[in-house]
Amino acid sequence: MNIALIAHDSKKELMTQFCIAYCGVLSRHNLCATGTTGKIVAEATGLQVFKFLSGQQGGAQQIASRIACNEIDLLLFFRDPIKVKPGEPDEAGLLRLCDVHNIPVATNIATAEALIHALERGDLDWRDIVNPKR
Repeated sequence: MNIALIAHDSKKELMTQFCIAYCGVLSRHNLCATGTTGKIVAEATGLQVFKFLSGQQGGAQQIASRIACNEIDLLLFFRDPIKVKPGEPDEAGLLRLCDVHNIPVATNIATAEALIHALERGDLDWRDIVNPKR
């Protein structure tokens, strides 16, 4: 599966800790991320992470375009609903694209853990039925 990682500045440490905890599962999949998030996660875990531009430079839009082209299977977007700063990834557009293309998305650690456990069990293979062109 192709898994995209995005984290607002205040959630980057949480994303890193999550990836450390689930490194074994994540290592079996293709990871991509916005620039800074990808750099931090790769350095902390040793995972191979394809890095797009930083969120401020359009990395979130690059991931959004991959979602629109059905090239992302799962999005982990740890966002800070309290203090979003200008220049951080646009949530509404990403979430709308995930809804349109039936992409499982987690915006907090509780949902991310549920999705990772489902991924580990093979429960997310339903996408092949919904999108047979994949």
